[in-house]
Amino acid sequence: MLRTHWTPGPAAGVTGPVLVSVTDFRISRLHDLPGVYRAGLSLRRGWPHLPGAVGMWLWTEPLRGRCGSVAIWQDEQALRNFVAWPDHVTIMRRYRGRGRLRSVTWAATQPDRGIWAQAHSYLSGDDTPTS
Repeated sequence: MLRTHWTPGPAAGVTGPVLVSVTDFRISRLHDLPGVYRAGLSLRRGWPHLPGAVGMWLWTEPLRGRCGSVAIWQDEQALRNFVAWPDHVTIMRRYRGRGRLRSVTWAATQPDRGIWAQAHSYLSGDDTPTS
């Protein structure tokens, strides 16, 4: 699994409870994967300006036609705002029906880069992570 470096958001210095969201998009046709991944990169460029965004990684398994994100949010409202962000909505509409999306969220006691290990476990097919 390949992943980007950690991208901090404006809430990167937050301490205490956070919300983790993990997405796993399995593309139906491999030739769509580069476009999906580029779309994720374009959203990542806006990350430093998203209120409540603590930090994130993008990941991919190109030969398996999978990609997604592991994001840490200050709270559930920050995640909801991102989901409703017009740039995100446009991309979701563009790629709707081109694969299968699986996602999970969980509360963590603090923003910790060790969250990646929990997310990786979920993405590898293990049980839903717990904090």
